[in-house]
This record gives sequence, C-alpha cells and structure tokens, in this order.
Amino acid sequence: MPLFFRKRKPSEEARKRLEYQMCLAKEAGADDILDISNCELSEIPSGAFATCKVLQKKVLIVHTNHLTSLLPKSCSLLSLATIKVLDLHDNQLTALPDDIGQLTALQVLNVEKNQLTSLPQSIGNLMQLQTLNVKDNKLKELPDTLGELRSLRTLDISDNKVQRLPQMLAHVRTLETLSLDASSMVYPPQEVCSAGTEAIQQFLCKASGLEYYPPSQYLLPVLEQDGTKTSQDSPDGPSDRFCREEVEWQNRFSDYEKRKEQKMLEKLEFERRLELGQREHAQLLRQSSSRKDEILQTVKEEQSRLEQGLSERQCYLDAERQRLQEQLKQTEQNISSRIQKLLQENQRQKKNSEILKSLENERIRMEQLVSITQEETENLRRREVASAMQQMLTEVYKSRLIQIACEAHGQNLVQQTCSSMAEMGERFQQILSRQQMDKKKVISQILQESAMQKAAFEALQVKKDLMHRQIWKQIKLIETELLQLTQLELKRKSLDTEALQEMISEQRWALSSLLQQLLKEKTQREEELREILMELEAKSESKQENYWLIQYQRLLNQKPLSLKLQEEGLERQLVALLAELSAEHYLPIFAHHRISLDMLSRMGPQDLAKVGVSEAGLQHQMLRRAQELLDAARTQPELLTPPGDEVLPTAPEEPPESVEPSAPAEELEAQASECVVCMELEAQVIFLNCGHVCCCRQCSQRLHTCPLCRQPIVQGLYIYSSS
Repeated sequence: MPLFFRKRKPSEEARKRLEYQMCLAKEAGADDILDISNCELSEIPSGAFATCKVLQKKVLIVHTNHLTSLLPKSCSLLSLATIKVLDLHDNQLTALPDDIGQLTALQVLNVEKNQLTSLPQSIGNLMQLQTLNVKDNKLKELPDTLGELRSLRTLDISDNKVQRLPQMLAHVRTLETLSLDASSMVYPPQEVCSAGTEAIQQFLCKASGLEYYPPSQYLLPVLEQDGTKTSQDSPDGPSDRFCREEVEWQNRFSDYEKRKEQKMLEKLEFERRLELGQREHAQLLRQSSSRKDEILQTVKEEQSRLEQGLSERQCYLDAERQRLQEQLKQTEQNISSRIQKLLQENQRQKKNSEILKSLENERIRMEQLVSITQEETENLRRREVASAMQQMLTEVYKSRLIQIACEAHGQNLVQQTCSSMAEMGERFQQILSRQQMDKKKVISQILQESAMQKAAFEALQVKKDLMHRQIWKQIKLIETELLQLTQLELKRKSLDTEALQEMISEQRWALSSLLQQLLKEKTQREEELREILMELEAKSESKQENYWLIQYQRLLNQKPLSLKLQEEGLERQLVALLAELSAEHYLPIFAHHRISLDMLSRMGPQDLAKVGVSEAGLQHQMLRRAQELLDAARTQPELLTPPGDEVLPTAPEEPPESVEPSAPAEELEAQASECVVCMELEAQVIFLNCGHVCCCRQCSQRLHTCPLCRQPIVQGLYIYSSS
C-alpha cells in the first residue's frame, strides 16, 4: 500500500547548504562529485540534472532527503548518462523510473532505506552495474531481468519481504556477495541461503541446468571495462587488483574530504556576508514597519468610527423591528379572537333548534301560498307589484352586469387597451339610460309575461330567505378574515421573523373548512328554494290570472302573525336604530325578547351576545346609539313615540343587506393586497383547501398549486367587488 507524504519546505540551513553545493559543483577545477545530501529536498532540482549533464559528473549523492521521485518534472534520465555512482539511500522513494536502464554507465546504485515495492524491468539494461543495494525496502519479489546484469558483483536485498529468488539470477556469474534474510526465504530453502552466496549460486545453477564456476573466472572483463590496467595474462592475482582499487578509492575520498573542509570555510565566509546583508534588510523592514503601523492606526480609527455608526444604525433597526413585531403580535391576537368568536357562533347556530322550526314554518307558509283567494285577486295592486318586480329585476341585472364587468376588466387589463374599457362603460351607460327611458314599457311587459314575473318572484324569494342571508353573511366574513390572515403571513415573511406560524395556519385551515361547508349549505339552500318554486309552478292553475303577481305581493307582505304582533310592539325609535345600523334582521330577536330602548341602554355586550347579537362592533354601536337617543329624549320627550302610533307600510322596501364584521370596522377593513405572481393586480381569488388570498384572476388560471404554501388547489373562489 503506497504511502503519501506531504511536501515540507526546507529549512534555511538546508537551503543554504543546497546553494553552496550547487555553486561548489559549478566552480572551475571541481571534481566529478555532486553532493546534495541532507538538504531536506522533496525532489531533485532540475539544475542538478543540468549540472550533471554539462559538467559530466560521475558521482551523484542525494541521500538523507525527502525524495518521493527520482525525476522532477520536465527532466530526463539522459541528463545522468555519465553518472557511475548514484546514492539515493535514506529517502522516501516508492518506485524507480521505468527507463532507468538508460543509465548505461552506472556502476553503483544505492537505494537503501526507501519505500520501494518493486524494481523496474529495465534494470537489466545496466550492463556495467557492479553494486546494487536495495536493503530495508518493501520489495516482495525481484524481476527476472536481474539475470542480465553481467557485471553485478554485490547484491543486498536484506530487510525486505522477498521470499523467492529469480532462477535467472544463476546467469550472473560475477556475483560475489549476496545479502538476504535466510530465515524468511522459501526458494532457495533456508539451509541453502544460510550457507552463503556460493551455495545459493550452485543451487540456482543446478535448477537452471548450468554448470557452476567461481566468480573469479568472470571478473576480468568487468575490471577491464572499469579502466584498470590489468590484463588476462598478468601474474598478479585478483586480491592485488582489489587492494589497488581500494587504495585508489581511499585516496579519492581523502582528497574529497580535504576539498570539503576548504569549501566549508568558504561557506562560513559566505554565510557571514549573507548575515550582514540580512541585517541591512532587517533595518529596512523595521523602517517600513513603522510607516505601516502609522497607516494601520489611521485605518483603525476610521474603522472604529464606521463601527460606531453601524452599531447606532443597528440599534435603530432593532427597535423598529421590535415595534413591528409588537404590532404583528397585537394583530394576531385580534384576528385570533375574532376567528374564535366566529367559530363559536357557527357552532351555536348549528345547535340552535329554532332554525329547524323556522324552516318548517316557512315550508308551511310556502304551501299556503299555493292557494290564491278571490279576495287577493281583487285586491291585487298590479302597478305597485309590477314596479317592485321591475326594481328587483333591475337589481339582479345590475349585479350580474357588475360581475361580468369585473371579469372582463381583469382580462382586458392584459389583452386590451383603456379604450375598450371606455367602450364597455358607454355600453353600460346606454343600457341604464335605455332602462330609464323604457321603464313604463318594461312594467307593462312584466304585467304581460309570466316568465319575467316568475324570475322576479325567484329573486325576491332568495333575497327574503333568512337562512340564505345568514349563510351569505358568514361567507363574506370568512372571506375578509382569510384575506387578513394572508396579508399577515406575507408581512411576517417580509420582516423575516422567527415566530411560529402554527397558530395562523390552524386558523386559516379552520376558516377554509368552514367556508367550504358554508358554500355547500348555500348551494343546498338554493336548490331547496328552487324545488319550492317548482312545486308552486306545478300546483298553479293554468288559467289563473296574475298568479305570480299575487305570489310576489304575498311574499312582500306576509309574515307570521305572532311575529307581526311582536314587531308591532317595538318602539319606533328602536326600529329606526336597527334600520340605521343595517340590522333589521335582528327585529324578530328584539321582538321575541320584548327589548325596549330603555332596556337596551342598560344592557352590555355580553347581554347582547346572549340574545343573539354576536358582532362586537355592532354591539358597541347599538349601545352607544341607544344611550344617545335616551339622552335626547330626556330633553325632548315628544321624540319617544308609543308603539301604537307607529304606521307600518303595506309593502316595505327591502333595505340593502350589509355584512357586519365580528370586530370594529377600523380593524376589519382589508387593505388592498397585490398578486404575489404578477405584483400588479389586486388579489381576488381564494384558494381552497389552503385558504390563501394571494393571486389575481389571470394568474390563478395558470396555477395548480398555491404559490405560498405549495398545496394543491382544489377550488378557486372569486371575490367580487362592486366598486
């Protein structure tokens, strides 16, 4: 498993030593040795290869460094073609170059104490290699090409993981010394390896089918290649040649040590001059440092001033954020209380059994409407009923035109110009003017056409239906609450507050569920009214004249007798007060409980809630107006009119319906909310089931999921505005 070492930067002393050795190798009269050992190198400098190539160096010593590779980038082994001795021991080499066989002049290769795991096949091309030292590595096997080293005399493979010697090693006849770990060998056996080099070579020769000869018979060509003067016929033996060679190498090393001491003195002189230059450089650095401190001090003062300004601005922003959070919290509490009251009111109305009784009484009353007496036919006020029918149809037609105009207005904002809107306004004005001009003609036409009479009766029936009105008011309230909840969520997101949204989400889901239930109840109630109308139409006589006019007049005038008597007992000022506050639908409740103006002034909001007036804003307005009327009556007693003096009209005009909020009007007025998709038009669509009001009609048509909560859109409910 290869090891990876991080490159370390050489120390100053190692860098100086490297510079000195490189300079020493380039001087004139230098020997053939380049020694860059103990320089903490992670790779051999490219300048060393160039020096060996140009100056024809014979010995390259690079031991005791941190080398992981022999070749640096952009260098070639051909630069070391003249090297005879290559000392790389005590490094971190993991492999030798594959083309190491190009070093044809190499005689000594020392790679002891490295991390080698294998030797390249090209090592067999080193025909002049005499000494190969791979001691203390991680070799597991030796290449067969070692058998091609015809000049190899010494081989050291000890302290490795080699267990088998290549059989081709028998062809190396010059091998004199083979060092290995005999205890770990498998081939040759341990007893053979323990007997020495000669026994090992004899074993390998026998296994290869070769005859063994001592190495001394093959050393002569090797020594001749080494440049010695010994010939084959010389009387001197091999031991004399070895002695002379050893003396020669000792002389060379002694000369090298002398030159090394001389260069060391020169190195000390060089270091002295270098230290003097460093002192001058340090003085310049101190001067520049003093100027830098002055600049830094100025920068620090400027930075402290900026930080002080930023802290003041941050305090202001924090205070503003705190204020907005308090406002949001207060708004959340108000909305939560209103929603809670609305849900309680809905539950109370569901449990109220009086609604079932009123429905049953109303069905009985509608059954009684079927029978038309002769007296009612004679007393028919045709002109008045026709005028009321014309007004009812006009209101229905106006509301339908307003709805169509709203839808056309939203589409024309994208597709048409302002001129088309002006044209639509002209058409609408023409329709209204034409209606005013032909009012008498329309009345006469209503008197003649039973279909129009039936349509007017159906519209009045829906308008008079108490249950339908209650459902419609609750729908309007829920639409307003959902719009405010959506605006509150958007405001929270813009402020990036960390408050939990669970309470708002639960309230929105509860309101959306209630809205869906009310829409179903509204549709169901309209179906029931249509069924009643179909029953009336089926039971009507084919020859009955003015059938629908008489039914319309009955619907205008008829109330239950007990309710009529109770309402006639109310004070005129109290009736006017309820009409002023658009709360006529509470007349039956006040009549049933026999509430007078004086009793109303002494009641509180909780008392009104118990009798059925649940809107908080309406409660306060009722109590305030009752107190004002009583204060005015104390100064002018004639203002109080007895109940018997009240004159009720035969066909009272239906006051416009109003939806009272469950909180003061100032809090419930919904601000205009823009579409979160186009950011231009007003949000007018409620997405169900999530209950968000965040898109205009054009953008909602292309959406399948809510842009705020990513919930699937089951239904889209348009909010129509008559303004």
